[in-house]
Amino acid sequence: MRVWSLHPIYLDVMGLSGQWREALLAQKVLQGGTKGWRNHPQLNRFKEHEKPLEAISYYLLGIHEESVKRGYKFNKTKILYPNADPEKISLTMGQLEYEYRILMERLERRSPKKYEENKSLRAEVLYPHPLFLPVEGDIEPWETGYWKSQTSMTSGSFR
Repeated sequence: MRVWSLHPIYLDVMGLSGQWREALLAQKVLQGGTKGWRNHPQLNRFKEHEKPLEAISYYLLGIHEESVKRGYKFNKTKILYPNADPEKISLTMGQLEYEYRILMERLERRSPKKYEENKSLRAEVLYPHPLFLPVEGDIEPWETGYWKSQTSMTSGSFR
């Protein structure tokens, strides 16, 4: 499971639709509706929020908004709290950079056009999903992925 902290504008069609499914799964997990994924580290930031279901709903709303801009028909009725406006979750800039590097490596292979578009967007600033508030810091402690162990993926080594 990867629940991107990046703004959905960076995702290609496969990433956006996959993110929608992953976030719906996360919503179900947070509701207690699954046996699996309950201890997935990427869900900790939602679990620790004072209103976890509103936080994941707001996350889903951000994905839905981007899908509408692109002309897709993601089913908004699947969002538990479609009017959610929760307190933002702090996210380190190190995590945001880390996820951007992962995504860019994937896009370079599967979606070269989106890869180039993201490179031009990145020239300005790196945007988080609207649920997250960027703060100084390295990769988040809950991040346990393969990429974290790669020396080329350490903070500041890719642009």
